[in-house]
Amino acid sequence: MSNSHVDDTRLEPLASNLWKEETGCIDWLDTMAPASVVYVNFGSITVMTANQMTEFAWGLANSKKPFLWIIRPDIVSGEAAMLPPEFVAETKDNCMMVSWCPQEEVLKHPAIGGFVTHGGWNSTLESVAGGVPMIFWPFFGMEIENDVKRDEVELLVREMMDGDKGMEMRKNVVEWKRNAEESIAADGSSFLDSKRLIEELLV
Repeated sequence: MSNSHVDDTRLEPLASNLWKEETGCIDWLDTMAPASVVYVNFGSITVMTANQMTEFAWGLANSKKPFLWIIRPDIVSGEAAMLPPEFVAETKDNCMMVSWCPQEEVLKHPAIGGFVTHGGWNSTLESVAGGVPMIFWPFFGMEIENDVKRDEVELLVREMMDGDKGMEMRKNVVEWKRNAEESIAADGSSFLDSKRLIEELLV
């Protein structure tokens, strides 16, 4: 696989055979090994350039990890979301790309091993609730100005999925998940604080 930039004239629209039915996300994840899939979702308002999208695509492909990538049709600024045909051929058996999925359900699926996210509040909470480590790539709803490099994406994904830092992240997020579950249990701190607040409001 070449790491050279692909000429925009050779891009393919996302309406390729790579694009699967949105309702098939969970069925597809059911066929994957535990903690093997990278989930990628940059939220509902992120906008990127065509080149940034291509670099992210090749970084994911070069990581050699299966991935589920949520790509809105309007994610590329001012044009249709398109990808290099070489990328489509390289990843056709190793990825699923859709415009929407039930994120909370996805993040709780045992096949998910990591989450590449813009770092929104809901996404972060849902990832912690699922015990899934995260790579934060913040966009904050506007076109990002920093260059996205495929090598950096690849290295970060590999580290999250296989590296020592990734193992430590997974250990930490599982502990956060356990603490969160304990706090909302019937005798947990969040439950008791909410109960006290309600009692005070009703007095």
